[in-house]
Amino acid sequence: MKVVIAGSAKLQNEIKKWIGYWISKDNYSVLDYPKVIPQGNFEKIYPDVHKNFFKNMIAADILFIANDRKNGIEGYIGAETFAELGFGLAQKLVYGKNIKLILANMPAKEVACYDEIVLWKKLGWIDEILE
Repeated sequence: MKVVIAGSAKLQNEIKKWIGYWISKDNYSVLDYPKVIPQGNFEKIYPDVHKNFFKNMIAADILFIANDRKNGIEGYIGAETFAELGFGLAQKLVYGKNIKLILANMPAKEVACYDEIVLWKKLGWIDEILE
């Protein structure tokens, strides 16, 4: 099973933990995950990193949202991670792709996309929340 991990690149310790979690499972590999892009070259490097990340999501069997605590908010999901989750959902709904959408944690109510996550879980579009 091919996994792409989405989440905040600022949470590198948590990302490393989740990479270890997925690769410890038999027949699982991590295709991509959030990486820190040097600020001095950010605008030059970011477009290719972003494009390749989305290409890897197309190849993935699982899109895992590593939404750990950030900025004092449990289950934090920022705008970019929500866009990535939406892309995974679009593959499932529009193209009938059998991609699993898994979240590490249920987001706190103050997370902007909380209501969508609740609805998508209710509709069965989010396959699992690990918490």
